[in-house]
Amino acid sequence: MLMNDFYKIEYIQREPNSFSCKVAFNTQHDIFKGHFPGQPVVPGVCMMEMVKELLEQQTDKNLWMRDAGIVKFLQLITPDVQPVVNVSWKQEGRGLNVNASFKNEAADLFKLTGSFEAK
Repeated sequence: MLMNDFYKIEYIQREPNSFSCKVAFNTQHDIFKGHFPGQPVVPGVCMMEMVKELLEQQTDKNLWMRDAGIVKFLQLITPDVQPVVNVSWKQEGRGLNVNASFKNEAADLFKLTGSFEAK
């Protein structure tokens, strides 16, 4: 689990089937020492895991990603950036169809469209 170690939630706004939150990264985390030395960036797999963890927190379900139809890493995210994470979902059977994005005030940084299922 990355929450409260690799990143923390600065604030969160909840709506039915969606939320928006601002996150701050732990700039001293060991992940940044290896990804990449001298030029740390948030790994893409960590962004995907963050979406899953935040979604689990909001839905109170243990989830796994069934598929990722669209995954776009649009800009490098450095540890000093505090992106706004937007996640919305629609229940479909046992699964959730999810749209997620990381943004800063100037641009989209990451986009994910996929489906998650309860474990």
